[in-house]
Amino acid sequence: MTNGPGAGIPAVSTAILAMSRHLEVRDVLKTIVASARELLDAEYAALGVPDDHGGFAQFVVDGVSAEQWKAIGPLPRQHGILAAMLHNATPERLADVREDPRFGGWPAAHPDMSDFLGLPVADGDEILGALFLANKRCPKEDGRCGFTEDDERLLGILAQHAAIALTNARLYERSRELTIAGERARLAHELHDAVAQKLFSLRLTAQAATALVDRDPGRAKDELHQVAALAAEAADELRAAVVELRPAALDEDGLVATLRSQVQVLDRAHSAHVTFTAHGVRALPAAQEEAVLRVAQEALHNALRHSGAEHVEVALGRNGQGALLRVADDGRGFDPATVRRAGRHLGLVSMHDRAGGVGGKLTVESEPGKGTAVEMEVPGG
Repeated sequence: MTNGPGAGIPAVSTAILAMSRHLEVRDVLKTIVASARELLDAEYAALGVPDDHGGFAQFVVDGVSAEQWKAIGPLPRQHGILAAMLHNATPERLADVREDPRFGGWPAAHPDMSDFLGLPVADGDEILGALFLANKRCPKEDGRCGFTEDDERLLGILAQHAAIALTNARLYERSRELTIAGERARLAHELHDAVAQKLFSLRLTAQAATALVDRDPGRAKDELHQVAALAAEAADELRAAVVELRPAALDEDGLVATLRSQVQVLDRAHSAHVTFTAHGVRALPAAQEEAVLRVAQEALHNALRHSGAEHVEVALGRNGQGALLRVADDGRGFDPATVRRAGRHLGLVSMHDRAGGVGGKLTVESEPGKGTAVEMEVPGG
């Protein structure tokens, strides 16, 4: 790879565009590292985000396999050359990192590295992390080949844009946390109202049954059947609310497993039969997976709470490089001509917003007495 001005700037532009496609911090970190390694044709690249305790809150590598990384062991500490970059905000370009007096060695499973280039990633005076590369791939006729001033300049440009991308991702995640907090408050309010009403009715019905048990056992029996029905409805409300309030396990389990788990819970909690199928789904960027999950939850909420459906089918399949979600029910449906009036009540506006926010498209098909189908298409990452 030639890193002169003619070849380097287009490559930097490509790397910057790749970074700007992601909103999740972890995805941004991975893209920065992969872009830096490809841009400078290095064997290894890494980016560490420091914590407040002399270690790293996040540490992303490229060029090291998952098995190698596991064998290397715990995250590194901020010492030696890493500490110099983080604390002094100075670039480090070394012909052989092992010969630097600050070098303190590495774990036995760590790959061998020689030439080294590291730069801080900073937003003003705040150091967000340290980006570093090792082992430039180029002819080594004299046994040595290192990173050049051009390499350092190009990595400096990348680091500046990496700081912007990382700051934006942090702001996005903070905004999402606030949105989730607001959503939880809304759900808690709805839960309180719904369950309080059920329990109030339950108490009145139980009191009526008590009053009738001696003078009209038949009516008392009917009232007790109503007590059982109200208790079952209250339990359904609670179970469904728990599903919505519980944090989705996307990071640990992935989209398919998370959706399958939630569908299974809803199938047990409601009288309607709820099923889930998945075919050939590829992993998507975190923001897209969350959008798909939230749209599925909203569509399921509508089908189970408002449509009177007996069957609800959730299907997730591959769609080119992206995915297609479909939630279909056999409920009462609605007239699309009234969608503007019904849209906010059914959460259609928020579903359209979620789909559009990740470059996707939402379509809703419905007809009175013919059920409803919600489809969401999302592109690949």
